[in-house]
Amino acid sequence: MPGDRCAAPRGSRKRSVPSLVAATWPNTSTSTSPTTASPSLAKTAAIAAEIALDGLYAIRTPVPAERLDDAAAVAAYKSLSRVERAFRSLKTIDLEVRPLFHHRAPRVRAHVFLCMLSYYLEWHLRARLAPVLYDDHDRAVAQALRRSPVTKAPRSPAARRKHASGTTADGLRVHSFHSLLADLATFTRNEVTTPAAPDRILIVYPRLTPLQQKAFHLLGIDPSRTQ
Repeated sequence: MPGDRCAAPRGSRKRSVPSLVAATWPNTSTSTSPTTASPSLAKTAAIAAEIALDGLYAIRTPVPAERLDDAAAVAAYKSLSRVERAFRSLKTIDLEVRPLFHHRAPRVRAHVFLCMLSYYLEWHLRARLAPVLYDDHDRAVAQALRRSPVTKAPRSPAARRKHASGTTADGLRVHSFHSLLADLATFTRNEVTTPAAPDRILIVYPRLTPLQQKAFHLLGIDPSRTQ
């Protein structure tokens, strides 16, 4: 593609052309005629071309290097895994966009829009609740420890400690996103009446656990003021 450039080749094992030719294409020809090409000689060029690209990949982009250098191009490509996780969350794990029970186009679009809006909300919830989840809550440190965008993204020391101990720095139990939502769901708004005043409704909230207090604090929510 005109104007495209390649970035970030990745190295791998190297094998010499003669050894690979000998292992793959043994010369079984007994003719000494110069016009008879042996299988090894016929395949040497093709095998050499394969060896030159063995274990390598290239990322092509039309974006100029001034706007997106090699490292940024690789990082942008690898960030597509987040898009894949988003679709997985939409389709199966969390939101289950299918099956659709609508038949009119405006209703189908509205259904998909609500699912996308739900995932947007989930993304922000995960980001804010990361300190009490198994997610890495110190990504800036983890990114600083990464020597190359090609290598596997490391977890920050704080995230590794949290995962190993199962507790946060505050001594709270670490949760998955789903188990934390289930814990928060036990905090309910209750409407009660008393025999002394049966016509008056009292709003009663249960006492928050330390984990619930921490979660609502991270979300910036005062549960007693929500309706």
